[in-house]
Amino acid sequence: MSTSEKEPEPTTEKRVETNVHGAAEKGVAVTDNRGESLVTFDPEAERRLRFKLDLMVVPTVSLLYLFCFIDRANIGNARLAGFEEDLGLKNYDYNTVLSIFYISYIIFEIPSNLACKWIGPGWFLPAISLGFGITSLGTAFVHNRAAASGVRFLLGIFESGMLPGISYYMSRWYRRSELAYRLALFIVMAPLAGAFGGLLASGILSLDHFGGLHRWRMIFGIEGIITIGLSIISFFTLTDRPETARWLTQEEKDLAIARVKSERVAQTSVLDKPDKKKLWLGFWNPMVQATSFIFLLNNITVQGLAFFTPTIVGTIYPDKTTVQQQLYTVPPYALGAVFVLLLSALSWHFDRRIIFIIATAPLTMLGYILFLASEEPRVRYAAAFLSAISCFALGPLANAQASALVVSDTSRSIAIGTNVMYGNIGGLIATWSYLPWDKPDFPIGNGLNLAAASLILVLSGFMWMWMVWDNKRRANKDVEAELQGLTQVEIESLEWKHPGWRWRP
Repeated sequence: MSTSEKEPEPTTEKRVETNVHGAAEKGVAVTDNRGESLVTFDPEAERRLRFKLDLMVVPTVSLLYLFCFIDRANIGNARLAGFEEDLGLKNYDYNTVLSIFYISYIIFEIPSNLACKWIGPGWFLPAISLGFGITSLGTAFVHNRAAASGVRFLLGIFESGMLPGISYYMSRWYRRSELAYRLALFIVMAPLAGAFGGLLASGILSLDHFGGLHRWRMIFGIEGIITIGLSIISFFTLTDRPETARWLTQEEKDLAIARVKSERVAQTSVLDKPDKKKLWLGFWNPMVQATSFIFLLNNITVQGLAFFTPTIVGTIYPDKTTVQQQLYTVPPYALGAVFVLLLSALSWHFDRRIIFIIATAPLTMLGYILFLASEEPRVRYAAAFLSAISCFALGPLANAQASALVVSDTSRSIAIGTNVMYGNIGGLIATWSYLPWDKPDFPIGNGLNLAAASLILVLSGFMWMWMVWDNKRRANKDVEAELQGLTQVEIESLEWKHPGWRWRP
């Protein structure tokens, strides 16, 4: 691991290589001016490399993200165990405490991902994981709304870099088509956190005490300690980038670098130096903005489920014990996890993302229609399954799409950060979607989620049509003529404005 990414000074000439070893070198382009790869890769060698990457890269980040999401969402389980009563929270105090988390999360989202690129994910991700583990532990010792708000603000700072940081980190290792499924392997931890978090909370609440902690305080204390332990281990298990991977041979390192570079039109390095123009084009990209807004809408539904499913279950089954209510939250999340992996695997097979984003919306819509239309508890519980199997799957698809919409590593860092920042604005909205006076049917919250899912369907359909249209327009351009007179540095900085670039829906 290294805290810096030293690159040679850019030159005005482009050197081209057609063999894997040469293509992996810095300062070498691996595509023609239309973005087509100049290198032919051995499928069997790629398969072996993917298998090794899946074993060495995915497990560590998946475990970190699991407890990241548990530490974020366990406040919903704590609520059922007396969190509000013990802290004297009334009216909208609980929603305010939730909102504080999202304020810091949103503010630090993009800066955090830029810091991840500058410092290096191998150090940055374990460090922020340690931070939110300590903060979660600290939540066990709060005694009023002010203290709870303070630790939630700190939790937002540390967790803001987790989802975009891991997504950016994995884009260093995997091809465009492979990325959605690998993102799913760690993002699936979100619905699993709902399932496992409910089980873990039930187990913890069955204890009389943990040290001097009782009831909901045990949830934060025990889960925080687990996160701290995993974070310390990850300092030694998380490899920063292919060049520093001791578990790869030199041939595998070259292959890992070259195959990623082969999908980045005009780029002569995978890890480029930060550049203001690339940062701006990574942010002010029309399709990145549209994808980010879709993720915002999606997070209204996802975070609503994460925070309020325990509350909804408590309303539907008021006579059940707290432990039984916790267990009722598990099955929808478990089924949602299966569909996260299924749709992302299909995305990998077809190298498509938008069509699957479009496909998630109708089931989410149906789920919230049933919440609104029926007062039958079993129907509403079934509706939770419909929403879970569709809305959770959009997370890896949206982040993979944001990654596929840009060219350089610099632009990718800010594009993914922008996508997740918008998503957490949706999470902030979600904290105010299920209000205490709206019980027991929650027409406002369910209506808002129905509207969000409907907008996802409309906007993603528009995105698909626009990308198809713009690709046809770009196909008529004279690429060589438009690049005439530009230096290699200027060509690399064109990003999605490069005439040879094509949108990948």
